[in-house]
Amino acid sequence: MEADVFVPFVFFTFLAIVIVGPVLVKERTKRSAHELVGQALARGQQLDPALVSQLTQNMLDEGNRARKTLGNGVILLALAGGFVGAGYVASGFDSDAMQGFMIPAVIAGAVGLAFLLLAIVDYMTKRREA
Repeated sequence: MEADVFVPFVFFTFLAIVIVGPVLVKERTKRSAHELVGQALARGQQLDPALVSQLTQNMLDEGNRARKTLGNGVILLALAGGFVGAGYVASGFDSDAMQGFMIPAVIAGAVGLAFLLLAIVDYMTKRREA
């Protein structure tokens, strides 16, 4: 494999591992906690009220996903604006430096818009369920 293909492959593989890895670990931890509670209930053991309160709070925090998604979208759109501003400050709108800043601005802006759309869908879905 040539370096032109290998280096981006390694970079994006590393990026995927860094992003997906913690999510998978968190989900595995939650699943094991719920399995443990299920086993305790199956044996007829009483659950500690603090544990039930903590699990309930975690579920409520997950239910507030739309607000977190909206925040991520706003931050990414601000980052895109920052890239455009930095490109303008570096050399104006008609230079190669501006074009170099526009690439990450477009990527961050597109992901930010996707987060905003996801937040809108989450709010609409939550409103229908209530």
